[in-house]
Parts: sequence; structure tokens; C-alpha cells
Amino acid sequence: MIERVTRPFRLPPLSQPVMLLALAFLVTACSDDSQERRRSLGDAPSFGDFMRVADAGRGARLFGQCAACHTVRMGAGDRNGPGLYDVVGKPVASNSRRFGYTGALRSAGGVWTPERLDAWLAAPAKFAPGTSMGFRGVPDPLDRADIVAYLQSQSVEAGGAEALSSRP
Repeated sequence: MIERVTRPFRLPPLSQPVMLLALAFLVTACSDDSQERRRSLGDAPSFGDFMRVADAGRGARLFGQCAACHTVRMGAGDRNGPGLYDVVGKPVASNSRRFGYTGALRSAGGVWTPERLDAWLAAPAKFAPGTSMGFRGVPDPLDRADIVAYLQSQSVEAGGAEALSSRP
């Protein structure tokens, strides 16, 4: 009978501090204060409550899921969806002169307020039945508030062009 001896894998001595430092950095970079912000909202938070604790920086990271189809830099143009720079406060289906908005979105009318952006982000097909946007929506209201806060920060008024010069 052959006996197999197994040894636990160990990093070389100098690699251990480097790996621990890298792990600490990753944990810090990936964590956010969502749970703390949620606790501060109370039992039945309104959209305004979510916006009160919204984090535009986190919204910028969450916008990554939108960046496949949308840009948010001044003058960046359209992709599969219209550019969203300075969209807050603009009439629905008007932010890009070149983009072919669906009749469903054009008929929605009104202005992109934070509340309407929240409704759109929650369920685009429910907001504008017949829209061509295939995105199912962002189910978490805090995530939506963070994205809306980010979009608010990317406007002429907020000086978003300078703040976003290197982002999608």
C-alpha cells in the first residue's frame, strides 16, 4: 500500500503580507455602506428618502451595466441607446437629436425628473410599453437612487463634463 503525503499549500514568506494587503484592498474597494444607508431609511422609505442617502460615486460604478448601450460624457454620442449626459430635466425622448426613439417613449411625454428616471430604471417596459429597450430594470430602489444621483451629477449645471472625462 502506498501512502500519500499531502502538505497544505503555503505562500512564500514575502508573498503573505503582499497577499493580505491585496485582499484588504479588495474588500475595502468592493464594500460600500449600503446596509448602513438602508438602516437609516426606516420601515417604509419613500423615493425622496432613497435620494437623500443616494451615493453618486456608487451610482457611477452601477452605471457600468448601462454603459454597454449608453454614454454619459458631453459630446460622446450614442451607442445602442442615446447618450445620457445632461438628461435630468430634459424632455423624455429628446436628449439625442440623432437617436431613433421609439414611439412608445416619445408618447410618454413629460420631463426626465429623478422620480421618472426611477420609474424607468425600475421597469422600462412598464414605464413605456412597446419600448425597444430590452433591459429588464434595476430592482433595488437604493441602486436606482444611486444611479439617478450619478446622472444628476453628469449635467452642465453640476459640471459633470470635467468630472467624467475618463469614464464611459
